[in-house]
Amino acid sequence: MCQTLTIKGEKAITDEISRAGMLEAVLFAAGDPLTREELAELLDCEETEVETAARELESHLEGRGLMLRAENAHYQLVTRPETYGTVQKLRQVTDRRLTAPAMETLAVIAFKQPVTRQEIERIRGVRVERAVAKLLELGFIEEVGRKPVIGRPILYGTTAAFLRCFGVTSLDELRGRLQAEVSLENE
Repeated sequence: MCQTLTIKGEKAITDEISRAGMLEAVLFAAGDPLTREELAELLDCEETEVETAARELESHLEGRGLMLRAENAHYQLVTRPETYGTVQKLRQVTDRRLTAPAMETLAVIAFKQPVTRQEIERIRGVRVERAVAKLLELGFIEEVGRKPVIGRPILYGTTAAFLRCFGVTSLDELRGRLQAEVSLENE
């Protein structure tokens, strides 16, 4: 179905790009999740039209390497879990792995948040400035406040980027997966 779409600051597009096609392009370019409201504004349409376009895009993507993740009125294009083996090879080219100390620090923050640097160091038994700086740089953690004690140390917590990177939608889902893996290993 061809539709005339206008994007803010652009002339009307009358070629063969459907609203679902425009939605796909916007989500691909954005990378991060966008709200239904943001998409409606970008595509100059009603939120119900975004939902319709999302359903059409989901249908179009069936059997492809990408899928549309829609949760809590946020939409994002992501790779299908089945493509992990192939996509993982790309990481070998652009290796951005976390070091073991950074991964351990991230685990402490994920399960103890909100947590201060001093509390992390007490749990790990080593200094963590470098690991915390790297995790902040990668956007996996963020400052979530200050602890109401003398010195008011910074409290850290995980971000939505952390959840996306680990393929979960909530910390509860992450805990559930870990508990399932532990119980499988114990059998």
